[in-house]
Amino acid sequence: MEILEQKHLALIAEAETRGDFATTNLRLCFEVTALAAAIDRDCATRLAPHNLSEGKFVLLFLLHRLPEGLSPHELADRAGVTRATVTGLLDGLERDGFLARQQSKDDRRKVLVQLSPKGEDAARALFDIHTRWIASLFAGFDESERETLSTLIQRAWRNTDAGRKAALTAAGNEIER
Repeated sequence: MEILEQKHLALIAEAETRGDFATTNLRLCFEVTALAAAIDRDCATRLAPHNLSEGKFVLLFLLHRLPEGLSPHELADRAGVTRATVTGLLDGLERDGFLARQQSKDDRRKVLVQLSPKGEDAARALFDIHTRWIASLFAGFDESERETLSTLIQRAWRNTDAGRKAALTAAGNEIER
């Protein structure tokens, strides 16, 4: 069974024709990319019947068990998205009845985002369902295989621009101490 997309197969074929690339490394990278894309598609398909995207789902579970709520900028920071992105996600969640924005009792300039009962129910139920599904993706792996895969993924990640930047940042932080 071939999991690679036609575009990736074409790139590998061209690299093989030119003979100057490590085509097994290309294939492996495209296989990881295909796995990530399949997981993303499955995730979207599983959340769509609940009128949620992954971003909206993340906000629900971040707000879950916080009856006092959070400000939009706190949510953006915790979700790792921009304030503009969180505003759009909150607009959709509010429109669909999952949450409400309230004025802070302490500071009327501050807005707090709180889950509605519908949002609490969805967060509680979907978190369990969603995390069980994600965990099931590696259910056939023993502990040693999971550790090996994690180590290899982290090793490859360190070869990315993001990984190199993180290493430089960490090194800079060590020097400052």
